[in-house]
Amino acid sequence: MNDPPRIRPATTEDATVIAELGARTFHEAFADGNSSADLTAYIEQAFTPARIRAEIEDRASTFLLAFAGPDPAPTGYAKLRAGEADPCVRGPMPVELERIYVERKAMGNGAGGALMAACLDQAAAAGYRTLWLGVWECNRQAMAFYRKWGFEAAGEHIFQLGSDAQTDLVLVRAVESP
Repeated sequence: MNDPPRIRPATTEDATVIAELGARTFHEAFADGNSSADLTAYIEQAFTPARIRAEIEDRASTFLLAFAGPDPAPTGYAKLRAGEADPCVRGPMPVELERIYVERKAMGNGAGGALMAACLDQAAAAGYRTLWLGVWECNRQAMAFYRKWGFEAAGEHIFQLGSDAQTDLVLVRAVESP
């Protein structure tokens, strides 16, 4: 039996690794349904080491890394972001699960579930009571994962991917107290 994935908080020393992992996993998740130009524009803006470093340094953000097996490189990551919630989020004390991605080759190894459990634990420990996220309406695999974790639809908003304004469904779930 394989050991369960290991989760640890990211530090600024992880910025380049997260930028590379983020670009790769974002491309894997969205290349089939989007134009190359829009995907490239978004990735080049969102996943630079400098930008990721600044996000890690931002006290409103928490990054978590997932490691599976003996490989020293992370297979996935998540980002929680405190701040203003989408207007359709009605639950108390909300925090956003802004990103959660696992490499395609590592899907099915438990890294996604381990990251989600760690995000819920982190949110509860910080006093948040509602976890919310936006998911592209065409991303059926992600929506199935979120349903499994008890997320429910609360509304929708626009996510700008390059020149393409896309509809994201806003999903929410309660965070249990520690």
